[in-house]
Order: sequence, then structure tokens, then C-alpha cells
Amino acid sequence: MGSRIEHRAEFAADVAATYAAVAGEAALRARLDELGGHDAALLAYEVSGTDLRYQLRQGISADKLPQAVRTLHKGDLLVTRTQTWRVSKDGTGRQGNATVEVGGVPGDIAARTALLAGEDQTVLRISGEVTVRIPLLGGKLESVIAEQVTKLLEREAEFTAKWLAQAS
Repeated sequence: MGSRIEHRAEFAADVAATYAAVAGEAALRARLDELGGHDAALLAYEVSGTDLRYQLRQGISADKLPQAVRTLHKGDLLVTRTQTWRVSKDGTGRQGNATVEVGGVPGDIAARTALLAGEDQTVLRISGEVTVRIPLLGGKLESVIAEQVTKLLEREAEFTAKWLAQAS
């Protein structure tokens, strides 16, 4: 059993504009430049009809890692996130999945993502779970990682809001 991640952000834009700000190639590259850390890169960006799959790499310097993580992992962390998006079943939004691998840490992060149309806004919902397979210490690491992921999602939402404001 892992640690839950729940994130919700609201944007004052329609689904199409928000989707472009969350998953557009230019927006992703700009977000990585600002928030991605060392060795950040857009590794893949593949569009197939209305479906999208992209893969990001982000680096986290060892000095920015919580002590609990530094005791188990020496050096910097490289995080690889794979995200898919497709049109929602009702056709009004987008939904997808995200998986994250953290180099050198036996575990993973899996999440469901959705962009939902609301009144004069779009809601981004992310619901997932962090799993670390290290006996005795896994639970503590899961909660630390879940907290860090939630902070990253908040910074990404702030970036997206700025991106949307500049686009309008």
C-alpha cells in the first residue's frame, strides 16, 4: 500500500487552452526550462490523432533532497515521467495516465489525470499513488516523495496559470 497523491487546480480558461498550456510542446519545454532542474529534457512527444504521449526527464540535486531520501540514495535523482492524454469519454475534456520512475529508487508513481470543463474554468485533477519497495523504510519514503510530488504539481499549476495569462 502506497501513499496517496491528490491534486486539484483551477484555470480561468477553456479546456482547449488549458490543455495547450498543460501538454503543448512549447509549454512543456518552457516549464522544463523553469522548473525541470538539471538534465531536464523533453525525451519524447508523440501525437496520434487526438491522443498524446510525452516523456519528460527532470533532475533533482542531491542537496535539495529531503534527508530521508539522501540517507538511502547517494547523489542526484533523475525522474522520468511518461504522460498520456486522450479525449474524455463525454468529449468535453481530456483524461490520461502518468507514470513516474525515480532512478535508483525501487518503486514508482502512478496517477490518473483529467482536465474537466467547468463554468468559465477548467479543472485539472490528479489522483495517484507513490509506492516504494524498501522494507521498513518504504512507507516513510513514500510519504516524503508524495509530499515533494504535490509541491511540484503546485509549482506546475502556478506555471500553467502564468502561461495562460500571457497567452490571453
